[in-house]
Amino acid sequence: MKTAGGSNAAKRRAGERAAEAVEDGFVVGLGTGSTAAYAIDAIGRAVDDGLEVEGIPTSFQSRRRALEAGIPLTTLDAVDGVDLAIDGADQVADDPDASGYGALIKGGGAAHTREKLVDAAADRFVIVADPSKLTPTLERAVPVEVIPDAHTVVADRLRDLGGEPTLRDAEHKDGPVVTDNGNLVIDCAFGLINEPETLATQLSSVPGVVEHGLFVGLADATYIGTADGVDVREY
Repeated sequence: MKTAGGSNAAKRRAGERAAEAVEDGFVVGLGTGSTAAYAIDAIGRAVDDGLEVEGIPTSFQSRRRALEAGIPLTTLDAVDGVDLAIDGADQVADDPDASGYGALIKGGGAAHTREKLVDAAADRFVIVADPSKLTPTLERAVPVEVIPDAHTVVADRLRDLGGEPTLRDAEHKDGPVVTDNGNLVIDCAFGLINEPETLATQLSSVPGVVEHGLFVGLADATYIGTADGVDVREY
Protein backbone atom coordinates (compact mmCIF):
# COMPACT_ATOMS: atom_id res chain seq x y z
CA MET A 1 0.00 0.00 0.00
CA LYS A 2 1.40 3.37 -1.00
CA THR A 3 -0.28 6.65 -0.16
CA ALA A 4 0.45 10.19 -1.25
CA GLY A 5 2.09 11.19 2.00
CA GLY A 6 2.71 10.15 5.56
CA SER A 7 0.98 11.57 8.62
CA ASN A 8 2.90 12.74 11.66
CA ALA A 9 0.66 10.57 13.86
CA ALA A 10 1.59 7.43 11.93
CA LYS A 11 5.27 8.32 12.08
CA ARG A 12 5.04 8.92 15.79
CA ARG A 13 3.36 5.56 16.40
CA ALA A 14 6.07 3.73 14.45
CA GLY A 15 8.93 5.56 16.16
CA GLU A 16 7.55 5.14 19.65
CA ARG A 17 6.81 1.44 19.10
CA ALA A 18 10.41 0.83 18.01
CA ALA A 19 11.70 2.72 21.05
CA GLU A 20 9.87 0.25 23.28
CA ALA A 21 12.36 -2.42 22.16
CA VAL A 22 15.27 -0.54 23.76
CA GLU A 23 16.43 -2.24 26.94
CA ASP A 24 18.58 -1.13 29.83
CA GLY A 25 22.26 -1.22 28.93
CA PHE A 26 21.66 -1.16 25.16
CA VAL A 27 23.85 0.60 22.63
CA VAL A 28 21.36 2.04 20.13
CA GLY A 29 21.91 3.31 16.60
CA LEU A 30 19.96 6.53 16.17
CA GLY A 31 18.76 7.03 12.62
CA THR A 32 18.09 10.16 10.63
CA GLY A 33 14.79 11.59 9.47
CA SER A 34 11.39 12.63 10.74
CA THR A 35 10.17 9.18 11.79
CA ALA A 36 13.43 8.20 13.52
CA ALA A 37 13.24 11.51 15.38
CA TYR A 38 10.10 10.29 17.18
CA ALA A 39 12.04 7.21 18.31
CA ILE A 40 14.88 9.40 19.58
CA ASP A 41 12.45 11.55 21.54
CA ALA A 42 10.82 8.47 23.08
CA ILE A 43 14.20 7.02 24.08
CA GLY A 44 15.07 10.37 25.63
CA ARG A 45 11.92 10.25 27.76
CA ALA A 46 12.85 6.75 28.89
CA VAL A 47 16.32 7.99 29.81
CA ASP A 48 14.68 10.68 31.93
CA ASP A 49 12.81 7.87 33.69
CA GLY A 50 16.04 6.00 34.48
CA LEU A 51 16.82 3.90 31.40
CA GLU A 52 20.58 3.57 30.88
CA VAL A 53 21.59 3.48 27.22
CA GLU A 54 24.20 4.89 24.87
CA GLY A 55 23.27 6.20 21.45
CA ILE A 56 25.27 6.31 18.24
CA PRO A 57 23.93 9.07 15.97
CA THR A 58 24.14 8.63 12.21
CA SER A 59 24.20 12.31 11.27
CA PHE A 60 24.60 15.82 12.63
CA GLN A 61 20.80 16.01 12.65
CA SER A 62 20.31 12.89 14.77
CA ARG A 63 23.19 13.87 17.07
CA ARG A 64 21.56 17.22 17.78
CA ARG A 65 18.17 15.60 18.36
CA ALA A 66 19.68 13.04 20.74
CA LEU A 67 21.52 15.70 22.73
CA GLU A 68 18.32 17.70 23.07
CA ALA A 69 16.57 14.52 24.26
CA GLY A 70 19.26 13.88 26.89
CA ILE A 71 20.60 10.61 25.45
CA PRO A 72 24.25 9.86 26.32
CA LEU A 73 26.23 9.43 23.09
CA THR A 74 29.13 7.29 22.00
CA THR A 75 30.81 6.27 18.73
CA LEU A 76 30.94 3.06 16.75
CA ASP A 77 34.64 2.53 17.41
CA ALA A 78 34.21 2.99 21.18
CA VAL A 79 31.79 0.09 21.75
CA ASP A 80 31.91 -3.68 21.33
CA GLY A 81 28.72 -3.72 19.30
CA VAL A 82 25.31 -2.20 18.62
CA ASP A 83 22.31 -3.93 20.16
CA LEU A 84 19.60 -2.19 18.16
CA ALA A 85 19.49 0.33 15.33
CA ILE A 86 16.33 2.31 14.61
CA ASP A 87 16.18 4.19 11.33
CA GLY A 88 13.78 5.52 8.73
CA ALA A 89 13.64 4.84 5.01
CA ASP A 90 12.68 6.69 1.86
CA GLN A 91 11.17 3.56 0.34
CA VAL A 92 10.63 -0.04 1.48
CA ALA A 93 10.04 -3.00 -0.86
CA ASP A 94 6.86 -4.58 0.52
CA ASP A 95 6.02 -7.47 -1.81
CA PRO A 96 6.89 -10.74 -0.01
CA ASP A 97 6.74 -12.64 -3.30
CA ALA A 98 9.21 -10.37 -5.12
CA SER A 99 12.98 -10.29 -5.14
CA GLY A 100 14.36 -7.93 -2.51
CA TYR A 101 11.47 -8.07 -0.05
CA GLY A 102 12.49 -5.75 2.79
CA ALA A 103 15.11 -3.94 0.73
CA LEU A 104 15.31 -0.19 1.27
CA ILE A 105 16.26 3.04 -0.40
CA LYS A 106 17.76 5.54 2.03
CA GLY A 107 19.75 8.72 1.71
CA GLY A 108 17.17 11.45 1.24
CA GLY A 109 18.97 13.24 4.05
CA ALA A 110 22.40 12.38 2.59
CA ALA A 111 23.30 10.38 5.71
CA HIS A 112 23.17 6.88 4.20
CA THR A 113 26.88 6.11 4.53
CA ARG A 114 26.94 6.53 8.29
CA GLU A 115 23.50 4.98 8.57
CA LYS A 116 24.64 1.86 6.74
CA LEU A 117 27.74 1.53 8.92
CA VAL A 118 25.70 1.65 12.12
CA ASP A 119 22.74 -0.36 10.83
CA ALA A 120 24.98 -3.15 9.51
CA ALA A 121 26.78 -3.35 12.87
CA ALA A 122 23.55 -3.81 14.83
CA ASP A 123 22.33 -7.13 16.19
CA ARG A 124 18.85 -6.00 15.17
CA PHE A 125 17.99 -3.27 12.68
CA VAL A 126 14.43 -1.91 12.71
CA ILE A 127 12.97 0.44 10.12
CA VAL A 128 10.27 2.90 11.17
CA ALA A 129 7.96 4.21 8.48
CA ASP A 130 4.47 5.31 7.56
CA PRO A 131 2.48 3.58 4.78
CA SER A 132 3.55 6.14 2.15
CA LYS A 133 7.05 4.58 2.17
CA LEU A 134 5.83 1.12 1.11
CA THR A 135 5.98 0.01 -2.51
CA PRO A 136 5.83 -3.39 -4.25
CA THR A 137 9.10 -2.65 -6.10
CA LEU A 138 11.73 -0.03 -5.31
CA GLU A 139 11.63 2.80 -7.82
CA ARG A 140 13.05 5.97 -6.25
CA ALA A 141 16.34 7.41 -7.40
CA VAL A 142 19.22 5.83 -5.48
CA PRO A 143 21.46 8.30 -3.60
CA VAL A 144 25.13 7.63 -4.28
CA GLU A 145 27.78 9.35 -2.15
CA VAL A 146 30.88 10.05 -4.21
CA ILE A 147 34.33 11.52 -3.74
CA PRO A 148 34.13 15.07 -5.16
CA ASP A 149 36.96 14.65 -7.68
CA ALA A 150 35.31 11.50 -9.05
CA HIS A 151 31.73 12.67 -9.52
CA THR A 152 31.88 13.03 -13.33
CA VAL A 153 33.60 9.67 -13.77
CA VAL A 154 31.10 8.01 -11.44
CA ALA A 155 28.19 9.61 -13.30
CA ASP A 156 29.47 8.13 -16.58
CA ARG A 157 29.69 4.69 -14.99
CA LEU A 158 26.17 5.03 -13.59
CA ARG A 159 24.90 5.75 -17.09
CA ASP A 160 26.64 2.58 -18.26
CA LEU A 161 24.63 0.70 -15.63
CA GLY A 162 21.41 2.11 -17.08
CA GLY A 163 20.90 4.96 -14.65
CA GLU A 164 20.14 8.64 -15.06
CA PRO A 165 22.45 10.47 -12.62
CA THR A 166 21.80 13.95 -11.23
CA LEU A 167 24.17 15.76 -8.90
CA ARG A 168 22.14 16.83 -5.86
CA ASP A 169 22.03 20.62 -5.44
CA ALA A 170 21.70 22.34 -2.08
CA GLU A 171 18.39 24.11 -1.46
CA HIS A 172 19.56 27.06 0.63
CA LYS A 173 22.96 27.82 -0.89
CA ASP A 174 24.62 27.78 -4.27
CA GLY A 175 26.34 24.57 -5.25
CA PRO A 176 25.88 20.88 -4.48
CA VAL A 177 24.90 19.13 -1.28
CA VAL A 178 27.95 18.20 0.81
CA THR A 179 27.59 15.25 3.18
CA ASP A 180 28.80 15.09 6.79
CA ASN A 181 31.77 13.21 5.32
CA GLY A 182 32.68 16.03 2.93
CA ASN A 183 31.49 14.23 -0.20
CA LEU A 184 28.89 14.84 -2.91
CA VAL A 185 25.64 13.00 -3.64
CA ILE A 186 24.43 11.80 -7.03
CA ASP A 187 20.78 10.75 -7.20
CA CYS A 188 20.54 8.05 -9.85
CA ALA A 189 17.21 6.96 -11.30
CA PHE A 190 17.03 3.35 -12.55
CA GLY A 191 13.27 3.01 -12.91
CA LEU A 192 11.84 -0.13 -11.34
CA ILE A 193 14.58 -1.93 -9.41
CA ASN A 194 13.58 -5.56 -9.81
CA GLU A 195 16.92 -6.97 -8.62
CA PRO A 196 18.12 -4.67 -5.83
CA GLU A 197 20.86 -7.05 -4.67
CA THR A 198 22.44 -7.13 -8.12
CA LEU A 199 22.28 -3.35 -8.48
CA ALA A 200 23.72 -2.86 -4.99
CA THR A 201 26.71 -5.03 -5.89
CA GLN A 202 27.25 -3.12 -9.14
CA LEU A 203 27.13 0.26 -7.42
CA SER A 204 29.56 -0.83 -4.71
CA SER A 205 32.07 -1.87 -7.37
CA VAL A 206 32.29 1.58 -9.00
CA PRO A 207 35.56 3.35 -8.10
CA GLY A 208 34.84 6.71 -6.47
CA VAL A 209 31.60 5.56 -4.85
CA VAL A 210 31.83 5.89 -1.08
CA GLU A 211 28.44 4.29 -0.39
CA HIS A 212 24.99 4.04 -1.94
CA GLY A 213 21.47 4.14 -0.58
CA LEU A 214 20.37 0.61 -1.44
CA PHE A 215 20.10 -1.39 1.80
CA VAL A 216 19.62 -5.06 0.92
CA GLY A 217 19.39 -7.84 3.47
CA LEU A 218 20.06 -5.53 6.42
CA ALA A 219 16.63 -4.78 7.92
CA ASP A 220 15.22 -7.28 10.40
CA ALA A 221 11.80 -5.65 10.63
CA THR A 222 9.75 -2.65 9.56
CA TYR A 223 7.36 -0.94 11.96
CA ILE A 224 4.65 0.80 9.95
CA GLY A 225 2.57 3.38 11.75
CA THR A 226 -1.07 3.34 10.72
CA ALA A 227 -4.21 5.29 11.60
CA ASP A 228 -4.88 3.13 14.65
CA GLY A 229 -1.70 1.23 15.50
CA VAL A 230 1.51 -0.27 14.13
CA ASP A 231 1.90 -3.08 11.59
CA VAL A 232 5.11 -5.10 11.86
CA ARG A 233 6.91 -6.84 9.00
CA GLU A 234 9.58 -9.33 10.11
CA TYR A 235 12.16 -10.39 7.50
